[in-house]
Amino acid sequence: MKPVIGITCGIELLSRSSFREVLLDAYSDSIERAGGVPVILPNTADPALAGKMTERLDGIMITGGTDMDPRLYGGRADKTVSRVYARRDAFEIALVRHVLNETEKPLFGICRGLQVMNVALGGDLYVDLPSAGFPEHSFHDIYPREMVSHEVDIQKNTLLQDILGCEKTGVNSFHHQAVKTPAPGLLATAWSVPDELIEALELPGERFVLGVQWHPEGMTEDERQQALFKRFIAAAAGK
Repeated sequence: MKPVIGITCGIELLSRSSFREVLLDAYSDSIERAGGVPVILPNTADPALAGKMTERLDGIMITGGTDMDPRLYGGRADKTVSRVYARRDAFEIALVRHVLNETEKPLFGICRGLQVMNVALGGDLYVDLPSAGFPEHSFHDIYPREMVSHEVDIQKNTLLQDILGCEKTGVNSFHHQAVKTPAPGLLATAWSVPDELIEALELPGERFVLGVQWHPEGMTEDERQQALFKRFIAAAAGK
């Protein structure tokens, strides 16, 4: 049987009292192409339900989206911070903590998903990269979603290096925040070139727990990037 993968989604505000769940098709398409069955996870009002949701899932993917509330990691919001949604923050943090502390299921974070993983486990973020001294990150989003905008160096003998089969690769990039200090237990395994910002975190060991700052779901023609989804699905299938 194909493994069932829970995919988190974003929030689009409709009014002061209502919103709708939103998800780019690229995320679910990537899971399908890799051999999984995508299931969208709503941002439930009760974060405790995150654990119940995982009971019927074989793997969990935390997707990209708007900024987390900086107060969750000791920061302060400024004019660069996009609209924050406390409901999504609370749900995804609860989901990450449950998956990592109560299960052995694989976890894959993309862009904001990497940041959520880090904050959920006690790490912090740069609130805004250009104002923190990384101005080049203000123009990465001028490139199309499938196009390489910079390279990353990859640590040898890591899960990420094993999957990609290289120590340097080109990635796309759409973010103004990034990991500042890795959470206890998480290992930084990739850094942007040339500014050396952390671009990937993983949990050492045999388990698939990996987060990347770029958007592999947008690089559909790149076999290396699609290998991330294939390995994730294989882990969810118990292979």
